[in-house]
Amino acid sequence: MHNNSIIELSRAALQQNLEFLRATFGKKIIFSSVVKGNAYGHGISEFVTLAHECGISHFSAFDAEEARIIKQCVGSNATIMIMGFVADEDLEWAIENDIQFFVFEKTRLQKAVKSAKKLGHKARLHIEVETGMNRTGFNENELRWVTQILQNEKEHLIFSGLCTHYAGAESVANYYRVKSQIQAYEKAYNFFKDSGLVPQLRHTACSASSMMFPETRMDLVRIGIMQYGLWPSPEVFVNYMNAKRIKSDPLKRVILWKSQVMSVKKVNAGDFVGYGTSYMAGSKMEIAVIPIGYSHGYSRSLSNHGHVLINGQRCLVVGTVNMNMITVDVTAAGNVRKGDEVVLIGNQQEAAISIASFSDFSNQLNYELLTRIARTIPRNII
Repeated sequence: MHNNSIIELSRAALQQNLEFLRATFGKKIIFSSVVKGNAYGHGISEFVTLAHECGISHFSAFDAEEARIIKQCVGSNATIMIMGFVADEDLEWAIENDIQFFVFEKTRLQKAVKSAKKLGHKARLHIEVETGMNRTGFNENELRWVTQILQNEKEHLIFSGLCTHYAGAESVANYYRVKSQIQAYEKAYNFFKDSGLVPQLRHTACSASSMMFPETRMDLVRIGIMQYGLWPSPEVFVNYMNAKRIKSDPLKRVILWKSQVMSVKKVNAGDFVGYGTSYMAGSKMEIAVIPIGYSHGYSRSLSNHGHVLINGQRCLVVGTVNMNMITVDVTAAGNVRKGDEVVLIGNQQEAAISIASFSDFSNQLNYELLTRIARTIPRNII
């Protein structure tokens, strides 16, 4: 079993985030917890269990594999919705188990009808419409065909939702693009309504759009990054802080990733550290070796840029990040010894390492950095 590092998930932090989000959205709007990408690196089984204990009863997954894991955790006590990939062989399982799923192409809708008829069990569909993302969703010229299928196959289909996904809601630069997408969605909704088809739910909002464009909240919000205590972008955060005239972040990071010092050694001035010649000691220094590398999700882009916390001090990663190890400068960190705690993400004493601080030195997003954290690392709820 992996014991190089451990991830801790804070129940108190998640509860605070959920309370803030529920207060922001109101009690009438359904909160769907998005747990794709191994729950954004937090561990899907552990996070779903924790979120369900905190009162979440609706989960959004990307594919059938994730949906199966969610179902193992919550049984029939929560609604599960697949937003992306459903292989043909998984379609019957989804329908039989009342797993709801997005439909965004003709073949999937036809196969859903066929499977529902075969099973004698209604398929719970969320029709996704294309509004400007140009990724998945029925185009405007396909909607009449979709409405005809829904009307003709009422005995086998449940029109659970009409949905879309907005492109660029995390940036003010995309304001008019998002507004155009909102209008396109409303046009599609009115088309369905005029055809006598009203979805059980209307939902279009992710974390960014739910905060930047309140009109997108509708009946349900699909919240990913914010429930974990992180903002979709600095713009969304600043926009909220300015609008509410507050100075402190209402969100708390759920994840803490920590390891330990594997060994400590001294390096002379002029010596190179690690592979190649990317780092040369300018003076006598002391370095600590940490048993974490890019195979665990600690990106090579953090070579000579990233920091960790040891003895409450920020220590610079020196040399190239290896597959299984990093070396850090602990010269100014006091008496560092083998076995000392090392924080990769989170707080130690008065210091903190944020996920966003990684992004300052790479072209990776919070999302990418989190989802690359190895699944083999144990996740514990505290």
